[in-house]
Amino acid sequence: RLICRISTRKCRSVQSSIGATLKRWAATVVGLPTSVMDPLEPLEFPGSGLMTNSSAVLSRRSLMFAALTGVFGSFWRPKMVLAASKANDPHWDLSPAVWRERLSPQAFDVLRNEGTERPFTSSLNDEKRSGNYHCAGCDLALFSSEAKFDSGTGWPSFWQPLSQAIETKVDFKLIVPRTEYHCSRCGGHQGHVFNDGPRPTGKRYCNNGVALVFRPAT
Repeated sequence: RLICRISTRKCRSVQSSIGATLKRWAATVVGLPTSVMDPLEPLEFPGSGLMTNSSAVLSRRSLMFAALTGVFGSFWRPKMVLAASKANDPHWDLSPAVWRERLSPQAFDVLRNEGTERPFTSSLNDEKRSGNYHCAGCDLALFSSEAKFDSGTGWPSFWQPLSQAIETKVDFKLIVPRTEYHCSRCGGHQGHVFNDGPRPTGKRYCNNGVALVFRPAT
């Protein structure tokens, strides 16, 4: 649709602009006279003869593709995630100052700033007891110990959350899109989910240990 919307006049204007840039480059770098350069013809450099290699030939198609790519790239930007997701429960829609009072500095960085703790630093990696893992922000139960497994990544990992315990969104913090998940009640960031987990879901919910509190079964 984008290609169809760009008029022939616009395309020719883009080609002319690229051609002028090529002429200036040739005059400055390799000493070719700009008056005899045609930007849509193969380039001939002094002492080298006509270059027939495909990488040296600037065809109309390649120029058009480059122009359209530039136009598309100038308008499209990935949507960046917020520092923390908005709480669904108004009771937990707290200010940053209040969260700082309630949380440790490490928990605040992860839950409210979507930080990441260093791997192999959480004591929950070695937790083997039965129970539930709760959000360190609002104490909502997020995972059961029955879904916990050793992923070898250095972070507590689960193959399934409890029903309606988490919500997800896409983030582009590492350029490549990832699925972020957070507490469905207070919006506190927990981690990211990947498609390399065990059966039956095939999911790996990679959680920051500092964002969780373990509650053993009674």
